[in-house]
Amino acid sequence: MRRGAARELVLGIESSCDETAAALVRGGREVLSSIVHSQAAEHARFGGVVPEIAGRSHLSKILPVLDAALAEARVGLDEVDAIAVTTRPGLIGSLLVGLAAAKSIAWVRRKPLVCVHHIEAHVYSAAMELSQPPWPCVALVVSGGHTALYRARSPLDLERIAATRDDAAGEAFDKVAAILGLPYPGGPSVSRLAERGDPQRFAFPRFRAKHGTPGFSFSGLKTAVLYHVRGQDASRPTPVPEAIPDREHVAASFESAVVDALVGETLRAARRERVDTVLVAGGVACNRRLRAEMGARAAEVGVRAVFPSPAYCTDNAVMIAGLGVELLRAGRLADLSADALAS
Repeated sequence: MRRGAARELVLGIESSCDETAAALVRGGREVLSSIVHSQAAEHARFGGVVPEIAGRSHLSKILPVLDAALAEARVGLDEVDAIAVTTRPGLIGSLLVGLAAAKSIAWVRRKPLVCVHHIEAHVYSAAMELSQPPWPCVALVVSGGHTALYRARSPLDLERIAATRDDAAGEAFDKVAAILGLPYPGGPSVSRLAERGDPQRFAFPRFRAKHGTPGFSFSGLKTAVLYHVRGQDASRPTPVPEAIPDREHVAASFESAVVDALVGETLRAARRERVDTVLVAGGVACNRRLRAEMGARAAEVGVRAVFPSPAYCTDNAVMIAGLGVELLRAGRLADLSADALAS
């Protein structure tokens, strides 16, 4: 990442869901350290994130993660200019762990505290590595908990223009993975299987918003896969994975349907907003088919598609510290009465 003129050093803390993360970022772009502890193995047998388990894991990992981030950056807390922490949205118990740690450091070390919106940070993550600012643009944030489009005028000026009406795309991946007998997390599992399949074998439905109202919906697609695998009696037990016919083609056709919906709606939004750049962020932005198709179809209509590096697609503290620098420069500071919000 390029070095900027400003040299603010911000410690970022992220604990909104099932990753405990800390990072040191200088000037909003120069990453000095990034430590992420994933809880995926702790939640795998449940097929999804269990809030109580997530909160307890954050409690046990937050201090070691912070220590590791400082050690990797080779800086002390006295050298940090501000503490940035995710305060919304997310699991409330998880958010409170990170916020308590951030408040404690800010109070003891007398450092400014900055509260960061998790989704806005995801958008910022897609812009951090660019040599020139992308604003104004359209941003797609697509993950296990969120699928939404934003009109982004600046790092601190975002307006939501569309969202999923039911499941998030990443949630749909998790549910289809369960239907196909694949391990959690579902996104990587489905994508690995889909590499061996034909994305055109099955014509699964694509949601199209009516009357020009932008939006996403994946519940119908998920149900179509369920009926395809179990037959018309969806209450029947799911066959064992080895007994599911054309399982790799089901995975590939499902993935293609999700990507088609995401790409189509995003590029329609870019045309409506008359912008030449789209940012794509969030955990599902790691998906290779999404990255390839968004890039190719965007180029066909003269639009640039920008993705973060894969390490900054999933939840991380680099994006929290990076956006924290922007908030610090804008004077948008919090006090020790700041609270966490689930939504």
